[in-house]
Amino acid sequence: MTFPWLTVLGLVPLVGGLLLLLPMREASKWLGMGFALLTLGLGAGIAGMYSAGVDLAVQVPWVRSFGASWALGLDGMGLAMVLLTVILTPVVLLVEWKSSGIVGQWTSQAFFALVLILEGLSLFVFTADDVLLFYLFFEATLIPMYFLIVGYGGPRRGYAALKFLLFSLAGGLVMLASVIGLYVVSASAGRPSYLLSDLAALNIGGEAGHWLMLGFLIAFIIKAPMVPLHTWLPDAAEQSTPGSATMLVGVLDKIGTFGMIKFCLVIFPEASRWAAPVMVILALISIIYGALGAIGSRNLMRLVAYTSISHFGFMVLGIYSFTTQSMSGSIFYMLNHGFSTAALFLAVGYLISRRGSADINAFGGVQKLAPVASGVLLLAALSALSLPGMSTFVSEIMVVTGTFGRAPWATAVATVGMVLAAVYALRLYRKPMTGPVTDDAAQHFTGRDLNEVERLVMVPVIGAILLLGFYPQPAVKLVEPTAQAAMQRVQLVDPAPVVEGEQ
Repeated sequence: MTFPWLTVLGLVPLVGGLLLLLPMREASKWLGMGFALLTLGLGAGIAGMYSAGVDLAVQVPWVRSFGASWALGLDGMGLAMVLLTVILTPVVLLVEWKSSGIVGQWTSQAFFALVLILEGLSLFVFTADDVLLFYLFFEATLIPMYFLIVGYGGPRRGYAALKFLLFSLAGGLVMLASVIGLYVVSASAGRPSYLLSDLAALNIGGEAGHWLMLGFLIAFIIKAPMVPLHTWLPDAAEQSTPGSATMLVGVLDKIGTFGMIKFCLVIFPEASRWAAPVMVILALISIIYGALGAIGSRNLMRLVAYTSISHFGFMVLGIYSFTTQSMSGSIFYMLNHGFSTAALFLAVGYLISRRGSADINAFGGVQKLAPVASGVLLLAALSALSLPGMSTFVSEIMVVTGTFGRAPWATAVATVGMVLAAVYALRLYRKPMTGPVTDDAAQHFTGRDLNEVERLVMVPVIGAILLLGFYPQPAVKLVEPTAQAAMQRVQLVDPAPVVEGEQ
């Protein structure tokens, strides 16, 4: 393929975001939405070309002395993340179109610019086939996200943004040491290269492989995020606008699990097998801890953040259980969680904007005041607990059933997390929505039910959850080859099914 479609895909929102940093009038919002929709169209076109078997890879020498290349490529997992990103970005712009959450701080034009820049950088992260290129874009995504929190967040936004930045930079510095180490290893083998295909051919193992892999893995654990390096997420989500939180948790945090599969498993297969027992333990701790944190949270935004910590635990469990089904379920979960967490953040954001408070105890009987908003929150909560018919159910079942063949005990612990999910999801809905309308809620709950624009915002998000829940086969088939390739790379096969009565 001669035309660099993947390069254009990332450049379009970047150019749009940079243009919006120039002085403009109200038309800047329409320009920003135009670039977001153009990127969505390009993403859909690239998905069509990928399905038709068109070679979309781009590889041009960049820094020859380092062996770095402008190398972009796409597999099923990368395409799923690209589609998630290009769909959620216009949704976020639309939900913040007239949001009071971005008034009185920085301008709404700058918000649109930062979201578009974040989208472009994320698209390059999900398509990078060169480790150095991936690292540069990985670090660059921190800049717009930091300003989205510090420029438009709540009263403690400065603290939350700085905490997010320090945790992420710390992970990035550890990864940088491993990136430099890869240069040394590849140069010692005869030719320095950062191409993923070249590094995979080196079969880096032993103690050196363990240390180099840990540099990447620590950065991805922070990004995912997983216990005990998760503490930045609840603070960042609590202080963010619903749109910013959607971009942070729905898109940006997926880089963690994405990187575990694309880089840790592919470049360091032996080290990944070595680290698997610890990663499974950390995943299970995250599942339970995140669920308990959600149950105990009073702040609605913080509650949703804790649910994501639990869900990321399921994704990591699926990766390091090393079965085709669990890993396919994990990749599918990355896609589903993006839509599910968007539905949750946007739904609670609508409630917070009307009540003026994120305290769950400040609500009561809201379903009588805003029945449509209540229905949207109910659907979002049901997707969080992975109810059958929701897309999250399919991916979660794939993870736990795939894990059972390798580690039945881990499946048993993860099942406890599924039960706890029902507790926090029902609490999220019951506490603010059911019962009589409290005097406090009646006095302070301003505005009517969801308006036409707010309902329109939820259509693609809820629609994706239901569509992928009732008809998941195309998405599963899309990501399954990536899982199969990863299994081949770590040189493991699926455990044989055990039939009762066999010796």
